[in-house]
Amino acid sequence: MISENQKTLSILIPVFNEERTVHFILEKVVEVNLIGGYKKEIVLVNDASRDNTEGKIQEFINKYPNETISYYKHEINQGKGAAIHTGIKNAKGDLIIVQDADLEYDPNEFNILLKPIIDGFADVVYGSRFIGGKPHRILFFFHSIGNKLLTFLSNASTNLNLTDMETCYKLFDAKILKSLSLREKRFGFEPEVTAKISRIKGIRIYEVGISYYGRTYEEGKKINWKDGFRALYCILKYGFFKGA
Repeated sequence: MISENQKTLSILIPVFNEERTVHFILEKVVEVNLIGGYKKEIVLVNDASRDNTEGKIQEFINKYPNETISYYKHEINQGKGAAIHTGIKNAKGDLIIVQDADLEYDPNEFNILLKPIIDGFADVVYGSRFIGGKPHRILFFFHSIGNKLLTFLSNASTNLNLTDMETCYKLFDAKILKSLSLREKRFGFEPEVTAKISRIKGIRIYEVGISYYGRTYEEGKKINWKDGFRALYCILKYGFFKGA
């Protein structure tokens, strides 16, 4: 349990059909020792999975009765962004980070993102897959081109100089994130939240290098070219045209 005076990192984990990996990533999250005296709150949101994801989650919750875990379930699949919205609404921590339920991102690197905030420099920290000397699985050429194009266009609309706008690892001051009106229910979350935080006066955004253990489609990767077009639409809507 977390006492009222302890600083807490809320780890939002949106889940959809991840019965093969969700227990592995949850074990990794439990094992992480956070710096700066931070404790962990795990917020799981099951976006109407059709496999045994829920069973794996319940096994994990039963195995770790002393961990601070909250579990929410959508009865109808709404998308990753909608699951994140549910997590944001229910998170109780001082800071919030999103953790995918697959094995592409390493929870042991939470502390890399935490350091600029603990040191008093940052309000928001992005984990970039494209800077630093961390491991990076070599996969799809056109995906990398698409990521760089979307990041470039996002930067052009926000006047930021990010190297990886589409990264999963974004660490926020909870009060800042909860103050945003977020609408995108699927993979448009990334460009929307980036555009909207960029407009906050005095916001301090940092970027750190992280590892990336990418998956193939055979291994369960879900994002596709349609999501890329939606991200482009969101950059135009929330970035260039300053949509609400």
